[in-house]
Amino acid sequence: MVNFVENLKNKQNFYNTLSETYKSSGVDITAGESTVNKIKDYTKSTFNSNVLTDIGHFGGMFKFDSNKYKEPVLVSSVDGVGTKLKVAIELGIHYTIGQDLVNHCVNDIAVCGAEPLFFLDYMAFGKLDEEIASEIVKGFSIACKENDCALVGGETAEMPGIYKEMDYDLSGTIVGVVDKENIIDGRNIQSGDLLIGFLSNGLHTNGYSLARKVLLEKYNLSDHIELLNKSLGEELLRIHKSYLSLIRELKKNVSVNGLSHITGGGIIGNTSRIIPEGLNLKIHWGNWDTPPIFKLIQKTGDISSDEMRNVFNEGIGLIVVVPQKQEEMTLQVALNQKEHAIVVGEVE
Repeated sequence: MVNFVENLKNKQNFYNTLSETYKSSGVDITAGESTVNKIKDYTKSTFNSNVLTDIGHFGGMFKFDSNKYKEPVLVSSVDGVGTKLKVAIELGIHYTIGQDLVNHCVNDIAVCGAEPLFFLDYMAFGKLDEEIASEIVKGFSIACKENDCALVGGETAEMPGIYKEMDYDLSGTIVGVVDKENIIDGRNIQSGDLLIGFLSNGLHTNGYSLARKVLLEKYNLSDHIELLNKSLGEELLRIHKSYLSLIRELKKNVSVNGLSHITGGGIIGNTSRIIPEGLNLKIHWGNWDTPPIFKLIQKTGDISSDEMRNVFNEGIGLIVVVPQKQEEMTLQVALNQKEHAIVVGEVE
């Protein structure tokens, strides 16, 4: 028994020495363990009966009811939030960026017809800050619960020499499911179909490198901008909207021939991905008023309209492609969902 206790002490001393040596290189194992303890409650708050593992296993396990589907197809996507991170870091506001990432990923699979099942995150820090990591995961948990999605696992890395001490990076992976017969991929789009757009909540998570370059040469994030009726920082940290609830209702009530999540590449760049060969998009750019933030960027940077349309969503975060005869019903669904819908173009 004495030998056993001594062995435990020796092992603990070894790991303590190893931890201190590793810490001197810029990686704090103890901080990593403490961070995991801080985020456990946020993560567990997203669990449902399908989650089979607790925090800390080598892999997250999730069992979904395949009996609900004739031919279940898993749909996955991975993404980040780009240099919007720099705004969050400078302002010291970190929980909204977690919501941005989840909502962005959810939208990407929802436009394929899929329902989200679970989400995994990756966080990399120059120097791990337990409070910042906890706030980010708090944001993940808020958005996961709003999107009926479980946060089943993640990875937190401390990478001195790759990132500056106060910097961090994020990526997220979403997995969802759709019945094969209900996949939405644009194959049913026909000439004459309408493009109906739904308003974005600002820049969402795209175009921040250009926006920051243009705006931060003239303004500080704390500056109150009269055109925006808020500070520049508040505007730039607006949370990327989730369109999952709206998409669910559209699928129930109208013939959804295609869906496009408007991210980097703008309306044309993203919607062209679902348009069958031989068909083209005709966008009616004058049908909606571009939100003030885009006007501010264009004016401040003296940017052409073509470049603005190629980089930003220009106020439209989601587009649904429907037959002309279903325009009225689509607009009614949007009204019921308290979304502002606009006919932004057509297929020809």
